[in-house]
Amino acid sequence: MIGPDIAGIAATLDRAADTATAVPQVAAETGLDVDAAYAVQAALVQRRLDRGERLVGLKMGLTSKAKMAQVGVDEVIWGRLTDMMRVPDGGTVDVTGYIHPRVEPEVAFLLDRLPEPGEPVGDFTDAVRAVAPAIELIDSRYANFAFSLPDVIADNTSAGAFVIGPWSPVPDGLENLGVLLEVDGRVAQVGSTAAILGDPRRALDEGIRLAGRHGVRLQEGWVFLAGAATAAVPLRAGVRVRAVVEKLGGASVRAGS
Repeated sequence: MIGPDIAGIAATLDRAADTATAVPQVAAETGLDVDAAYAVQAALVQRRLDRGERLVGLKMGLTSKAKMAQVGVDEVIWGRLTDMMRVPDGGTVDVTGYIHPRVEPEVAFLLDRLPEPGEPVGDFTDAVRAVAPAIELIDSRYANFAFSLPDVIADNTSAGAFVIGPWSPVPDGLENLGVLLEVDGRVAQVGSTAAILGDPRRALDEGIRLAGRHGVRLQEGWVFLAGAATAAVPLRAGVRVRAVVEKLGGASVRAGS
């Protein structure tokens, strides 16, 4: 039996992102399962690396019940981050380069050493150099922002861009910090870091484990986005978005057109 066309699907998703043009879901038609979807993701990101981008970290997806409910899937997933996805804190992102951009507040870790696969959370906290508030811009390349689990994995977990706020030492009580997402100074979402698998550090543990299944190890100096603390909200041209995490401060971005 002939399997899915990994390179062909990756090319389709890459072109969709490059032209900001939505495409139909691919998993049902091609028989794409989770393992094949991660192969597509790797091929998709490799196309970016071949154009001169470089890997700078990993991100988790669907780590909160709110996000699972919002997109209709129910399994934690991971994706890859490149340097060209990063937007400076307080900077501007051109929303015309995306199909249907949304933003969500996150917690980011900066890795100080290479964690071992399966290393328990309590033992690898010294692997984290710092923590920061963050914003992730997500943008599914599928029509109507609708997809199955293999679809979203193949699409690099809807990764679009990310913003990292000021780095600081990891505080006590990271598992239950208040989180706000503000749009033009008004609160759009309220949440807690407890929504990120109960503790964002668990997301790091899960990311190490899941990425390790596919031969990927986190690297020293990489950024790790632990996942969203609230549901995502649409990003419209002209607005300013700020994510605030208790004890960590805030990160902001303006949507240009």
